Amino acid sequence: MAFPINAPERTFPKATRDSLDSIGRWVRGKITVFFDLSTLLYLAFKELVAERKKGFSLVFEITLRQIYFTGVQALKVVTVIALALGTVVIVQIGTQLSFLGGGIEFIVPILVLVLFRELGPLLTAIIVVGRSGTAIATELGNLVIAHELEAIQVMGINPVYFIVTPRILGVTLAVICLTAIFITVGLLGGFGVSKLILPITFPSFLRELEVALTPNDLLFGFLKSLIFGLLIALTCTYYGLGVRHSLIEVPQAATRGVVSAMLFCFATNALLTVLFYL
Repeated sequence: MAFPINAPERTFPKATRDSLDSIGRWVRGKITVFFDLSTLLYLAFKELVAERKKGFSLVFEITLRQIYFTGVQALKVVTVIALALGTVVIVQIGTQLSFLGGGIEFIVPILVLVLFRELGPLLTAIIVVGRSGTAIATELGNLVIAHELEAIQVMGINPVYFIVTPRILGVTLAVICLTAIFITVGLLGGFGVSKLILPITFPSFLRELEVALTPNDLLFGFLKSLIFGLLIALTCTYYGLGVRHSLIEVPQAATRGVVSAMLFCFATNALLTVLFYL
């Protein structure tokens, strides 16, 4: 069968080409951001080791301030949301289990599933992103616009060591601690509501928790909170330092930092869940 030599080339419609180009640019942008964040993380810990004898007390003080702002001042919000989550989960599940004849042997594993594996680390990360991530990006953006970063470099101070490293360490440690508090308060709230629905005691609740909770659940919750803390600190620091020309860029950088940090946290949460439990 003969084919025509000058057959017309098949092309995609313009709308399809534009959509594919937009997706390609978005993917390339995210890959670039990922490599930039990896480089920033490497530099932060490299300078922590290389410059540890220079101004370590000041870096330690800045890290403690970041922990106080990110962790201690967010305790009230974290506690309220954890209590509300534990209460809602037990009310919704307990009322359904009462029709099926289920009891505490089903409630505690569901609490472990919700608090340790999924919503505990993720909701804590969202709280920190909305509260501290915005503040970090805004603070660093204003610092760049005011040329304070250049002044720091002129004085011979390493900006990565004194600006980036303390924020990464402080936010990460705060997220880990807040996640542990969130899970503990959520469990206590779940027990309090369970006691109103079912005739249970605190020792029996602890026994069921000991049976339902595995080392993998503890490791999974810790790993998620660690990664979320790093992602939040790196992303918001990166976008804050990316401000270049005017104050108008500062709120834009804060918005991009918060949105990107949430996107990375949700994507990482889904990926880790698939890797651990699929």
